[in-house]
Amino acid sequence: MLRNKDLLGIKDLEVSEIMSIINLARLMKQRINNKSLRQQNLKNETLITLFYENSTRTKVSFNMAAWYQGMNVTDLEVATSSMQKGESLIDTAITLDRMGIDYMAIRHEKTGAPHLIAKHVAASIINAGDGANEHPTQSLLDLYTMYEKKGSFEDLNVTIIGDINHSRVARSNVIGLKKLGANVTLAGAGTLLTTGMEALGARVCFDVAEAVSGADVVMGLRIQMERQNSGSFPDLREYSQIYGINEEIFSKAAKDAILMHPAPVNRGVELTPELCDSNISAIDEQVTNGVAVRMAILTLLHDRNKSVLKSSRR
Repeated sequence: MLRNKDLLGIKDLEVSEIMSIINLARLMKQRINNKSLRQQNLKNETLITLFYENSTRTKVSFNMAAWYQGMNVTDLEVATSSMQKGESLIDTAITLDRMGIDYMAIRHEKTGAPHLIAKHVAASIINAGDGANEHPTQSLLDLYTMYEKKGSFEDLNVTIIGDINHSRVARSNVIGLKKLGANVTLAGAGTLLTTGMEALGARVCFDVAEAVSGADVVMGLRIQMERQNSGSFPDLREYSQIYGINEEIFSKAAKDAILMHPAPVNRGVELTPELCDSNISAIDEQVTNGVAVRMAILTLLHDRNKSVLKSSRR
């Protein structure tokens, strides 16, 4: 069971909570693949997605996770909402809360936005990405994928390569992996990777070949052009030649290493198309696992809130 009504960051979760999400996600994945196993366990519950940044995978993943469990799902069309009239984020959240919304999945460009509204509403807030801070549900699906493929986190060697400075995925994954006993190496261009990440327990490396050597999991990250100033690197072609992951680079990883990426992938930049489509790639499976993990999160939040409600009535 989860301790809090909200899921705001990996840093807030205990190891037991992370593992409870992973273990329940294994059951939920069976329900995705086999329609006859699906249950309406969250019937009459309502989820709304509030995405102030563009998204395909995360938003649809939340929607499917809710629908597969019988929830009512709606989406706030930010472009046509009262936010365009000057309504604050807090007032928008309070308005939705008064309508009886049970869960809000929010993505916002401002760090801390989900944490802010969580203090003002009774609904459970799920952080779907806030600024360059955290992306806990993406991290949890990544952790589940690693656990599914490798069976343990203890001394697992994970290398994450790319635009680290602007990646909330990298930050959440470092926090989660270190909690679970894995070793994490971060690699990339000096302009996209600061040694400050060492404070989270990761090893920082600026040589991709060295970083990949012996890795059990190699994860590429998207170059987030929308978040960075010009001059971070000369051009995408040069970036791919120096920091892209190709077959030669990947061959330095452990023999049974897997390839991951939170997607969307800039093919030919972060990863070669051949690697993306190879049998060592878990990228497509990460998509399925994302739905399973979000199904587990919604269920565990529901169980937690139901338990708290029962206790308050005694």
